[in-house]
Amino acid sequence: MLRHSSAHLLAEAVRRLYPGVKIAIGPSIENGFYYDFEFPEPIRDEDLPRIEEEIRRELDEGRQWTREEVSAEEARERFEAENEPYKVELVGTAEGPISFYTQGDFTDLCRGPHLQDSRPIKAIKLTGLAGAYWRGDEKNTQLTRIYGTAFYSQADLDAYLERIEEAKRRDHRRLGQQLDLFHFDEHSPGSPFWHPKGMVIWNQLEDLRRRENVARGYNEVRTPLIYDKALWVTSGHWEKFRENMFLIPIDDEHVYGIKPMNCPGHMLLYGSALRSYRDLPLRYAEAAPLHRNELAGALHGLTRVRYVTQDDAHIFCTRDQIAAELDGCVAYLRYLYGLFGLEARAEFSTRPDDKLGTDEEWDFSEGELAAALERNTIPYEVGEGEGSFYGPKIDLHVTDVLGRSWQLGTIQLDRQMPARFGLTYVGADNAEHPVFVIHRALYGSFERFIAILIEHYAGAFPVWLAPVQLRVIPVGQDHREAVHALKEKLEGLRVDLDERDETVGKRIRDAEVEKIPYVVVYGDKESDDSLAVRKRGGEQITLSLEALRAEISEVVSIS
Repeated sequence: MLRHSSAHLLAEAVRRLYPGVKIAIGPSIENGFYYDFEFPEPIRDEDLPRIEEEIRRELDEGRQWTREEVSAEEARERFEAENEPYKVELVGTAEGPISFYTQGDFTDLCRGPHLQDSRPIKAIKLTGLAGAYWRGDEKNTQLTRIYGTAFYSQADLDAYLERIEEAKRRDHRRLGQQLDLFHFDEHSPGSPFWHPKGMVIWNQLEDLRRRENVARGYNEVRTPLIYDKALWVTSGHWEKFRENMFLIPIDDEHVYGIKPMNCPGHMLLYGSALRSYRDLPLRYAEAAPLHRNELAGALHGLTRVRYVTQDDAHIFCTRDQIAAELDGCVAYLRYLYGLFGLEARAEFSTRPDDKLGTDEEWDFSEGELAAALERNTIPYEVGEGEGSFYGPKIDLHVTDVLGRSWQLGTIQLDRQMPARFGLTYVGADNAEHPVFVIHRALYGSFERFIAILIEHYAGAFPVWLAPVQLRVIPVGQDHREAVHALKEKLEGLRVDLDERDETVGKRIRDAEVEKIPYVVVYGDKESDDSLAVRKRGGEQITLSLEALRAEISEVVSIS
């Protein structure tokens, strides 16, 4: 209520300062609020302090909120008279009573609730601007969205703003450039270009994925990137997901689609042979490039891309095997997230309005997922109607060191897609039985997962994941031959040399900026028996070559 009320103060201030502005909507959101406006002339970040000062003037004067209910016709007439087209449109789509809230000389269409008065609002801050299409549709007018936040005390606001600044320092887009991991180019929007150092992180995660998949009985497969329209019609994606697909028209009769997910290809793979109950469970794993036609305005670094690589797996199993396979997925995710110090919680998403299949089928699938969550004591919230069109799902959320929640992996139980493809297995009774599919991704996507890790660690990756584990800096020209020999003796570790004609101090500082875990400065006094080692964070120790190798080897091992 405090933040929603603050959004109304923002709208009042903007209308006072910018005659002719048109107001749209202004809800509270997690950690703040926003309000969308159509300004007569564009505004900039430099204009926010002026608006903020006007809000403070309102607070000094004091505001009270009063509510009244009016007819839809009365509301429409009022907003037409005020030349507020967005409010007129909202009145036309409103259900139930039409309510107004008034503070000062400003009246807004709103369901509420609000504070009784403005006295509890002790601290307020406008935090930024963004573009936002009306009703989220790029065919509509692009509005200016002003973000802000409000608190009951200045101390709480100051703490929040410090977290925001820390988040900016950890922003994976900034660190991605600083650490030379990846970049984006306008010639392929939403598709990252991975640099050699970024690929080290990628390949470490891929090696981990493959190792654990083998240990857990998954079979690595590879399926095509492009399929004809008929496949997407069969899978249900043509009807439910076509707007998010990249389509390739061949001629008037033939259209192909670049795959946005691996599921349909794995259905074809399973259906390529007659399957027996003795073959099940059959676990297919594939980390393939996928393409999704995300809106340009929705793209955001690695966390929202058009080129996405999921650590996909599909488990084909009998009805009686579902519980054990779900438990195996949970054990896998707990191990994986534990390696990174990430605690997982779950959102259990149930049947959507556009679901495929009967309520009885959904009752069973939802019951199996709910039982798995309870059995494995995973805290969860229910997302009513948020499931996929083919089945309910468990979305895994993790919390990083700043307390931010990120949605990562997913576990879904599906009877609809295999049924649409006519997939079965032959049971011990020599009869055909329906097969179930568990869709499972634990990283979620490599791109998003790496973005989260960059921000979680602030670029200071665990030694096993660091692109460069050790840098050796020769003090002078006479030491270069020795450092090359040292690098050869450390074969198997990721070691580089900084032989630039820069001062030793600058090269050490650069290594700190690049967040390299170990640095050896090699001068006249150094030898294999005595190396001057600087650890990330500034600690300086002396180690022999063998001791250094042993220490790094110990911290790079994962199990």
